[in-house]
Amino acid sequence: MKSIKPGRGPSIISALGSVFSVIFGIFWTILASSMTRGTGLVIFPLFGILFIIIGVCNAIYHFKNASGKNRYSAYDITDENEEPDPLNQRLDDTPPSPSAPSVETHFCPYCGAPVQNDYAFCRKCGRELPKE
Repeated sequence: MKSIKPGRGPSIISALGSVFSVIFGIFWTILASSMTRGTGLVIFPLFGILFIIIGVCNAIYHFKNASGKNRYSAYDITDENEEPDPLNQRLDDTPPSPSAPSVETHFCPYCGAPVQNDYAFCRKCGRELPKE
C-alpha cells in the first residue's frame, strides 16, 4: 500500500539554503566589521552573526529531517515495505467501528487521494492505477 510520507527533497534543499546563509553571514560579518572598525557601530556585524546562528540552527534541523526515518516535510509517496506510516501505527490500535464499510481503501501512488480496490483510475488526478 502506498502512503504519503514527509519528503526528503524539500528538507535537503532547505539545508543547502541554510549552508548558503551561514556562508553569507560569515562574509557579512567580516566585511561589516572591517568597514565599521573604529566607528563604534557594532550593529552591522551583529546582523552577520545573527545570520550565522539562524543558518546553523536551520541546517541542523533540515539535515536531520532529510536523513531521519520519521521526518516532517511534504511530497513523498512510499511503499509500506520501505517505511512504516506513523498514522497507520496510531490507527491500528483502535478497534474498527461496526458501522464502517468493509471496502478496503488504498491511496493513489501519484497524488495520494484515497481510492478503493475496484477503481481503475484515480478520481482526483485521473491517472490509471496499477493492478495489485
